[in-house]
Amino acid sequence: MFHIVIPARYGSTRLPGKALADIAGEPMLYWVWQRALAAGPQSVTIATDDDRIASVLRARGAEVVMTRADHPSGTDRLAEVVNTLGFDDDAIIVNLQGDEPLMPAANLRQVAALLELYPDSAIATLAEPINDLDTFHNPAAVKVVVGAYDRALYFSRAPIPWPREAMTDPSSAEVMALRHIGLYAYRSGFLRRFIRWGVAPSEALESLEQLRALHHGEVIRVERASEPVPAGVDTAADLEAVRALMAEP
Repeated sequence: MFHIVIPARYGSTRLPGKALADIAGEPMLYWVWQRALAAGPQSVTIATDDDRIASVLRARGAEVVMTRADHPSGTDRLAEVVNTLGFDDDAIIVNLQGDEPLMPAANLRQVAALLELYPDSAIATLAEPINDLDTFHNPAAVKVVVGAYDRALYFSRAPIPWPREAMTDPSSAEVMALRHIGLYAYRSGFLRRFIRWGVAPSEALESLEQLRALHHGEVIRVERASEPVPAGVDTAADLEAVRALMAEP
C-alpha cells in the first residue's frame, strides 16, 4: 500500500493562484486530487500553507494538512506531513505535484510499485525518451542517465549522455536520452534523513534536489512511464491548453 501527498501553494511566480484556477467548473487542485484518488492509495493528503486552498478542498471532502510557510523546498513540506501523520519509516509516499491535473493514475501506481519492488531503494521516479534535439538541449528538460537494474546514475539540465558525433555536427546526432518526469515515490525514513542534510554541491550547481540523494549514496530507481505524461500547468498558456483538453467530450 502507499500514500499520496499533494503539496500545494497559492503563490506562483508565473501564475499566481493557479492551484484554485477554474478548470471545467472546479479548481485545478480538485482534479489533481481526483487523479490521486483514482490510483487507489491508502490515503490522499493535500499539504498547504494557505487557508484559501485548505477551505476550498476541505469543502469537497479532501484531507488537508496545514504546513509551515517557510519550507525551502517541496520535499521539506512532504517531510513535515510525514512527521505530522506519523508514518512509519517504511511507508511509501507518492509526491504528486498540485499542478498536474492530467497525471495518469497508472503512473502513480507505477512509482509506488517500483519502490515496493526494491527494498534497498529510497526513491522511485519515471522518465520518457527524448526524441528531438531541441528538448535534448533545453535546460528546462531534466535528463537522467540510468545504469543497470534501473538505477539512476545522474540527473542534469545539460544534454546527457552526450553523443560524441555531436561534438562536430549536433544536427546529425541521434538522441538517446531520457527526460526525467518529476513524479516521485519516497520512503518516509528517507524524507526524514533528507531534511537533515545540507545542500549538496551538485544540487546547488544544477538546482536539482534529487542530486542530494545521489550525493549521499541513496538508490533512485527509474522506469519509463507506463503512460504518456501530459504537461503540467506552469503558465497561463498551459492552463488554457488543459482547459481545452478537459472540455473535449
